[in-house]
Order: sequence, then C-alpha cells, then structure tokens
Amino acid sequence: MSTKKLGLIVNPIAGMGGRVGLKGTDGEKTLEKARELGAVPIAPARTIETLGQLTRLRESIELISYPHEMGEDEAKRCNFHPKVIGSITPERTSSTDTKRAAVEMARLGIDLLLFAGGDGTARDICETIGDKLPVLGIPAGVKIQSAVFAVNPRAAGDLAAQYLEGNVTATHLAEVMDIDEEAFRENRISAKLFGYLKVPYEETMIQGAKVGTPIDEQLEAEAIAADLIENWRDDCLYILGPGTTVRAVADKLGVRKTLLGVDVVQGRELVASDVNERQLLELIQGKNAKILVTVIGGQGFVFGRGSQQISPAVIKKVGTQNVIVIATPDKLAALRGQPLHVDTGDQEIDELMTGYIQVVTGYRRRATRLVRGG
Repeated sequence: MSTKKLGLIVNPIAGMGGRVGLKGTDGEKTLEKARELGAVPIAPARTIETLGQLTRLRESIELISYPHEMGEDEAKRCNFHPKVIGSITPERTSSTDTKRAAVEMARLGIDLLLFAGGDGTARDICETIGDKLPVLGIPAGVKIQSAVFAVNPRAAGDLAAQYLEGNVTATHLAEVMDIDEEAFRENRISAKLFGYLKVPYEETMIQGAKVGTPIDEQLEAEAIAADLIENWRDDCLYILGPGTTVRAVADKLGVRKTLLGVDVVQGRELVASDVNERQLLELIQGKNAKILVTVIGGQGFVFGRGSQQISPAVIKKVGTQNVIVIATPDKLAALRGQPLHVDTGDQEIDELMTGYIQVVTGYRRRATRLVRGG
C-alpha cells in the first residue's frame, strides 16, 4: 500500500482582523492596521490543534508543507518531519504564495490538501486547482461563509485522519463563497459564489455554507425582539452581535445598529458602535453585562464565525450564563436537527458552552438545542 501524501498550507495572517473589529485582513493596509491594533496570528495555533489529531499517522503518511509560517513551523511543532517545498519571504506572505503552494502540491500528487485560513484562502485554492483533488479547510479566518471548512480545528484533524486511513471515503463538491471586505466594513454584504472544491464529507464534521435570512422571517424576528424587550434591564450593558435577527431587537429599542459589527447598548441608548475586543473589555469592566447573539443560518454557529470581537476573554468576563441566543424557527429548522456550534479557539469556553441551551425563537417561545463545542 502506497504512503498517503498530505499537503499543508497555512495562511499565517488569516483571522487577524477579527478580534480587533476589522472584519478581515485582505490587503496590506488592513493588515498593517490590524497589527497596529495589537492583532496576533491565530492560524498557527489552530493548525497545531488540527495536527494534534493526526499524530497517530505521523510515521505512516508523508506531510508536504510550504516553508516557515506557511506550514513547516506548525508541522515541526507537532513533531512531524515535513517535506518542505517552495520558497517564501518570511512575514511577507500573500495570496500569490498560497496559489503557488496549491499548484506545486497538486503536481506532487497529494491525496489531501489541508489548509488553514478563511474564505479568501479557499478562493485562492479554488482559482488555482479547482476540484482536481480533495481539500479540507481548518477554520481560521474572519469571514467563513464557505462550506469547505470543518466545524472546528479538531474536527478538521479527525476528518483528515479518517479520510487518509480510508474510514471516510465520501467526497462532495462544496461551495466556495467570499465577501467583498470593503463592502463588509461599510455594513453591506456582497457575497459571491466563486466555485467548488472537492471535500471529504462527514455531515457532523463539515459546516454548511452560510444562508441569509429570508425577508418573510422579519415578523418572526420582531416577535423575538418583543419578548426580549419585555424583560430588558436598564442597569445592564447588552453586547449585540451581528445579524439581522439581532438588529430587529435594536430596531425595537430605537437604536441604530451596525448589521455586521458588534455594538453595545444600555437601556435604550447606544453606548458604543462597531467595537473591537479591547473596547468591549474596557466597557464591561465592573459592569453587569449580557451578550445577545443569533445563530448563523445554514451553519449553526453561535460563536466563532464573524463575531470574533466577542472573544473568549469577553465571554469569560460576562459569564456563559449571561449569553442569550436567539434564532427564528425557520433558521433552526433549516439545520435539520444538527447541533449548534461554538468554536471560540478557547477549549475551556467551548466546553462550558457545550450542552443544552434555551434559544429564544419568538414571543414567549423557547426551543431547547444541543450546543457542541470544539
């Protein structure tokens, strides 16, 4: 039996804009601003978490990586001995490096390409190799709309291992979506289908593509808002996550909310708009606070996709018991019984949130749902 070849590509800057509120890191100016705001790389740690699930295959597979922070460093941290190909300028990587790496690995006949990044990274790979070979994403970006990613880094490692061992054989063509980041920062969603990648498929391990909220769900969102306003506390800070369902609550309060950012209100007054992690930590210091978030349509994520400003540090300070989750009945039904997900990057928080929760689904209506952590 021939040795399986696993390709590894890490986009080292993926996700850096999330906690500092930049909604992505596309473009050199945005990356520079993210660093000025204190952003730190998250893709390397998430890659290491994934490779930790593959250590049992260390001696039986050939791991092929790009140099330094694009895969080599992470592989060596997990005691792999990667075959390193290509060349990069350390700390100055770009989408060109990702595309070149994908092409070179495809030429080497790898059995599976594992990459860490977000929708932009998935798009770069899709543009260069299409659906020629199986690909699996480690979720590490800010915008993760595509259906080519595992639900969390551990699931990525588990699924990659099972595929390489032959225990999972099914693949399917999954959508690669990407959002115009400039429009995203201006509170507008401009998403586009760019193509498809061939992905190993196991339903509980792969996320779906994000689905928007239909117009006819507006009345359901307004009913949820009416329920929450009835019990609104004026002495409490409310952190409002992104999304149209949460915006319906802000509308009911008479507060202008950013659609895609994180905002803070007290009573019926806007305290701060489009805040980042640091600002949130400052605002909630010594205060009673609650976090209001919705479920991402088609994916089921509560935390870890598009709201990284509400970081593990923020959740710890507020307390998981003060997290309010809302979703319209149609949004929950579209998940077809699959659990909700949290993927904060902090195992303690993910474990604290694992279990059954009450989701507000309408006026004086609740639904019990299982939450599964990383």
